[in-house]
Amino acid sequence: MRKLLIGAVVSALTLLFATPAQAATIRPVTGFGSNPGALQMFEYVPDGLPSGRPAVVVLHGCTQDAAGYARGSGWAGLADKLRFKLVLPQQVSANNFSKCFNWFQAADIKRGSGEAESIAQMARYSAGSRTYVTGLSAGGAMTSVMLAAYPELFAGGGVVAGLPYGCATSMIDAYSCMNPGKDLTPKQWGDKVRAAGTGPRSAVSVWHGTADYTVAPMNMRELSEQWTDVGAAVDTHAVSGMGHGQPIAPGSGCGQAGPYLLDVGVCAAAELAAKWRLSEDSVQ
Repeated sequence: MRKLLIGAVVSALTLLFATPAQAATIRPVTGFGSNPGALQMFEYVPDGLPSGRPAVVVLHGCTQDAAGYARGSGWAGLADKLRFKLVLPQQVSANNFSKCFNWFQAADIKRGSGEAESIAQMARYSAGSRTYVTGLSAGGAMTSVMLAAYPELFAGGGVVAGLPYGCATSMIDAYSCMNPGKDLTPKQWGDKVRAAGTGPRSAVSVWHGTADYTVAPMNMRELSEQWTDVGAAVDTHAVSGMGHGQPIAPGSGCGQAGPYLLDVGVCAAAELAAKWRLSEDSVQ
């Protein structure tokens, strides 16, 4: 497993985020499907976006909402600059009091069922030329779910402070997955993914703070082992000294600091956008 210890501001970010204030709005979307998981859908489409541009499904963490995470993580600013759309599922308190996606409930992580199917319906409804998925914490764990159960929908994924697919099947079990974590063999982890869905596996990027005491850093290793075992290309990014949250760099125009949005001088969203080549054929 390749670990990249990141501690400096990427100088190119200043140019990347040198863009006018956002003109478009984050808008609610209804009628996207049967929505068995009873989630809300929002979408961010930059003004004048041509057809055929990529889409990124962005999954917020616990206590967050879709719009706040889209802006705070830097994804909304990147969508404006690089010209792609955001698909923004949002959890509701009726499903989970803390507004966490239910990555540990069996009915919500199976293909064709619950919250996973609702997110898949949103991805299909707003599909671009290429569609990616990323998320923080519970949203990161749900990113693992979507990559496992719906491999054909996504060209790549980014798991930030998240967990392996199938780590827990109940809320009580979820806490032990988060900390101290579960140490399974690569094959045991891989078998969980193989049982979830079949098809070629896209590349996965894993981001984690080395001082994360909410979701133990060992989960980065377990995620890497899981996806490597099913044939996915994996890159890992251990952010030195960072706690539980999304790495952002407001000083370079990436995101807005707040709870679980951590100014560490590194922009995970920009790194993912570059890896996924979201700027290709963009209209400036």
